[in-house]
Amino acid sequence: MSIAQNLELILSNIPKHVTLVAVSKTKPVGDIMEAYNAGQRIFGENKIQEMVDKHNQMPKDIQWHMIGHVQRNKVKYMAEFVSLIHGVDSFKLLKEINKQAKKHDRIINCLLQIKIADEDSKFGMSVNDTKHILQSEALKELKHICVTGVMGMATFTDDTNQIKREFNQLKSVFDELKTLQTKNCQLQTVSMGMSGDYQLAIDCGSTMIRVGSSIFGTRNY
Repeated sequence: MSIAQNLELILSNIPKHVTLVAVSKTKPVGDIMEAYNAGQRIFGENKIQEMVDKHNQMPKDIQWHMIGHVQRNKVKYMAEFVSLIHGVDSFKLLKEINKQAKKHDRIINCLLQIKIADEDSKFGMSVNDTKHILQSEALKELKHICVTGVMGMATFTDDTNQIKREFNQLKSVFDELKTLQTKNCQLQTVSMGMSGDYQLAIDCGSTMIRVGSSIFGTRNY
């Protein structure tokens, strides 16, 4: 099946309120343009430099999502155009995004990454840290960011029950935090679920899924 057919299949299987982020990391511009020409406008990259290169070469109505781990010293390279940063896992990173967004007179939307997996290799904040940040006076000072939701990655396992537990945990954290609305905290997005488990994630309340190999085929590293 072609990239366009893969996209069509996924979009026909997910509810209208769920946003599909096409994970285009490591994929050539030609492949991404195939998805673009089929109507896809939201693409996710996990390396800032790669995203910058693609942004420079591709149509400007694309929304680029940074879905990988973000190093603070690299935020400046994407601050001018990035649409959403998924993996914000510290207040220091929020401050840096705010600083760089201000230079471009933009407000950059961010998702706070919450650690739901058992694995040590997964980044993310504890629920308490997240609450602390969202309730802090310091957050209100950041006029150039908006926290629009939460993101989480489930444990890499075949145990569906465990994955479901972790997704449910993220959704309940989101529901609890949703009441903390401030000017720069408008929680509406739950980003969870990838090629292998996005249907389960949607059942558990995901509103944004990150799908790569089901669209573009398996990745060659």
